[in-house]
Amino acid sequence: MPVVLTVDPRSGVPIYQQIVEQVKRSTALGVLQSGEQLPTVKQLALDLTINPNTVARAYRDLERDGVIETSPGRGSFVKGDGDAASTRAAASDVTRRAFEGAVREAKSMGLLRADIDRVVDTVLDRWFPEER
Repeated sequence: MPVVLTVDPRSGVPIYQQIVEQVKRSTALGVLQSGEQLPTVKQLALDLTINPNTVARAYRDLERDGVIETSPGRGSFVKGDGDAASTRAAASDVTRRAFEGAVREAKSMGLLRADIDRVVDTVLDRWFPEER
């Protein structure tokens, strides 16, 4: 099954970052398997109707983060042996980025750190009651 990525130019999140986060999320969830080939830079740029330099930047960031590896002439492939540690690291990275966005939004609405702490504690208590 081909990789399906989407971008929203109006989201406020840079397009290259949307691609990076989607690939990381897909690897963390097992949608993308180790060794699976990603679309070429040119093909993904055509599919998403974006500049190839944007895709190239996303792929460079993914390679730097150890999520993919690129082989000249062969393409870009999901890296890793699918072990629990690499999957957990990818999931943690995606979660951290989402949490940063939520904290940024809360701060922009005028909430103080103590307010955000209470919200986070309430949410964690709801989802992890056994760890209380």
